[in-house]
Amino acid sequence: MTGTRTKISLALAVALTAGVAVGVVLVATGGSDGGTPVASNPESTVPVTRTDLVETQQVDGTLGYSGSASVMAGRSAMVTWLPQPGDTITRGQHVYDADNQPVPLLYGRIPFWRKLADGVADGPDVGILEKNLRALGYGKAMTVDNTFTAATAATVRKWQKDRDVAQTGTVAVGDVVVLPGPIRVAAVTAKAGAQAAGEILTATGTTKQVKVDLPVAKSALAVKNSGVTVGLPDGKTATGKITAVGTTATAHNGDETAQNDPPTIPVTVALDDPAVTGTLDGAPVTVTFQGAKHKAVLAVPVNALLALAEGGFGVQAVADDGTKKIVPVELGAFANGRVEIRGTGLAAGMKVTVPAP
Repeated sequence: MTGTRTKISLALAVALTAGVAVGVVLVATGGSDGGTPVASNPESTVPVTRTDLVETQQVDGTLGYSGSASVMAGRSAMVTWLPQPGDTITRGQHVYDADNQPVPLLYGRIPFWRKLADGVADGPDVGILEKNLRALGYGKAMTVDNTFTAATAATVRKWQKDRDVAQTGTVAVGDVVVLPGPIRVAAVTAKAGAQAAGEILTATGTTKQVKVDLPVAKSALAVKNSGVTVGLPDGKTATGKITAVGTTATAHNGDETAQNDPPTIPVTVALDDPAVTGTLDGAPVTVTFQGAKHKAVLAVPVNALLALAEGGFGVQAVADDGTKKIVPVELGAFANGRVEIRGTGLAAGMKVTVPAP
């Protein structure tokens, strides 16, 4: 029985599609079932260990920001000020200026579609206005509900006075921008000095996240709330959790640059500590997903494997007296440069050869 430590055989390459990268030095060895010494190139030995292996899969992803939004002009006016890409805007801060009047950001899920004034019919837009006024420190005597009252109008006038705008006690369409939360300016479309029309700017959320297009064949790895590791361009790593897993696969056959790529599903990862990414706004990253856990298996480094001439794989066992023999093995899980091995004659603690470092 003979074995060869080659760069990698086709069978092993297929087995390693779980994401383990291996470089195996070309070393020819010979051996016998009788355990006679085997001549070889310089080698060292490592023990077979009993351990837990967790299968992993590395997939390319993109670091960016959560969500996206388009800010549209709410009324006809001249644009007199605009933010810069990368600026962060929070509740009460102005998103842009129209006719030299600041258009502030309020938090809510529904844009204002009508003029809000004393006597207007009850509605969720009134509730959004009142909640934001209260959050900004106004309207202690105002009841926060969906009803616009005289107290609401008085609160609006106080807010307008502090902003140095006309104290009308009303809020017209286009006087504010309503979005679900704070924003980060992605791109500015409008021009200062031009009439506001259509899109003013595009924005994202302010929370960094990672987007991954995961091959459908690996979709079992994407379990909501499970942990992942993110490799950053500077060599640092960050931890995160899967927050969303798409259910619709996207085929790439129509994309000339990716016509051979398999169908994918979108996966979103939230970073546990976004600060670890530093000033990176957008960058390619590598996401490591964890798969099945194989408990208490016998394992060796991947480069301990030998491709057998008769097919399959083996390891070269070294006895206490220095004699060596090839032991055929069946391969199991791959993880972190180690591989599960099964077969007759294997035991934890026995020594097997690997190429010398």
